[in-house]
Amino acid sequence: MSVLTRPAAAGDERLAPRSLTRRMLGRPELGAVVGAAAVFVFFSVVADSFLQASSLGTVLYASSTIGIMAVPVALLMIGGEFDLSAGVMVTSSALISSMFSYQMTANTWVGVGVSLVATLALGAFNGIMLVRTKLPSFIITLGTFLMLTGLNLGLTKLISGTVSTKSIADMQGFPAARDLFASHWTIGSVDLQVTILWWIGLVAVATWVLLRTRAGNWIFAAGGNADAARAVGVPVARTKVGLYMAVAFCAWISGQHLLFSFDVVQSGEGVGNEFLYIIAAVIGGCLMTGGYGSAIGSAVGAFIFGMTSKGIVYAQWNPDWFKFFLGAMLLLATLLNVWVRRRAEASE
Repeated sequence: MSVLTRPAAAGDERLAPRSLTRRMLGRPELGAVVGAAAVFVFFSVVADSFLQASSLGTVLYASSTIGIMAVPVALLMIGGEFDLSAGVMVTSSALISSMFSYQMTANTWVGVGVSLVATLALGAFNGIMLVRTKLPSFIITLGTFLMLTGLNLGLTKLISGTVSTKSIADMQGFPAARDLFASHWTIGSVDLQVTILWWIGLVAVATWVLLRTRAGNWIFAAGGNADAARAVGVPVARTKVGLYMAVAFCAWISGQHLLFSFDVVQSGEGVGNEFLYIIAAVIGGCLMTGGYGSAIGSAVGAFIFGMTSKGIVYAQWNPDWFKFFLGAMLLLATLLNVWVRRRAEASE
């Protein structure tokens, strides 16, 4: 009796080298890069001052203020969750730092430290509530958003008597803190803010975490299928709490920049910014369903936001149209990302 045998495979197809085109199509930020190039060319044509060297610093600064928060928001979305409190948490961080320093007549660094602890506690609260109650992150963080909005206004008026904090510019430690969080320098005709360095550093760290560490695998697994990830030993709860605390840490950085740039803080600021962070992450290739995206993509998404917000000004258009263009970009970028992902899946 003869036995039919299949010829041994020459090699595992999973280990076969992939072409450059297939590798490019597999990158989540590809659609954002294409979109960024299109936005750059568009405003280069319609706005003469857009290509001036001095405009570069302005565009990068606008991008960095969104990009600092878009990085952890992107990681959180890859992990399958949202944070609608991120915008007002930035303001809360600045208010805590300012009012603690002023009311306690302490060194401004004391207020900065207290703000860090308090802001991280807010992030931990969001994460713990999520994993303990099993409620959707939309509900949890919407509740935090509303509570922080009320606390920001109510406590500021109660302590300061107005809707803004008192100036702390003459307090000890303020110059050094300003150098760390709100300094700038000029190279030629380009004025560069320190937030650009914070932004680049956060993108680099987040990319390393996602692609080179076990924690990065946990994030992708938790966002792709939390139950399956939990079944193979991924600490899903701990991962998601950590992601919310990462959002809080970046909110602290942004809050200190807000405070030390102007030395006073308006309690009503930050409302609505959480949508800009999410938009930057989605434009950068993050899926709303989780499990897919990159930190670099969020940076490209933030850069598109910076180019658009300042390009409209340089083109001397009515800024009332900005939200229309932002919404149109969100839809186009999402459609492009879906198309790119389908092409990548079809080529595998």
